[in-house]
Amino acid sequence: MGKQIQYVKGDATKPTGTGTKIIVHVCNDIGAWGKGFVLALSARWPLPEKAYREWFAKSDNFTLGQVQFVQVEKDIYVANLIGQRDIVPDANGQPPIRYKAVEEGLEKIALTAAKKNASIHMPRIGCGLAGGQWRLIEPLIKQKLINKNISVIVYDFS
Repeated sequence: MGKQIQYVKGDATKPTGTGTKIIVHVCNDIGAWGKGFVLALSARWPLPEKAYREWFAKSDNFTLGQVQFVQVEKDIYVANLIGQRDIVPDANGQPPIRYKAVEEGLEKIALTAAKKNASIHMPRIGCGLAGGQWRLIEPLIKQKLINKNISVIVYDFS
């Protein structure tokens, strides 16, 4: 049997293990940063927020499905994955999560992880403020990362 997603209790901003690590989280496409997991990220490293805000201001390729990689330590990167449309449900009541955008972003993350021989660390992405369902996101992670033999650790904050 191949790799599986590893579930641990802990803080995704303090990734465990050795080697290069990429912390993945979902961002919105309107430049808003200030609620949820990003607060923990910003408390630990100011750079991912700064880079995200600059990327939004330039609006260069700042669209659903895109990913920005920000190096925060010698062996730790934060992946700002634009996987939610706005920050509130749309007129039809659909939550901000956009599964296709998450899937596209995970594809880009897989390429970078393979190049850097990195493991992936994340909270249950897209399931907080974005309103996504883990039962729909987990298969995307398996398809785009696990099936490419990339280690994934999902942190449930205790």
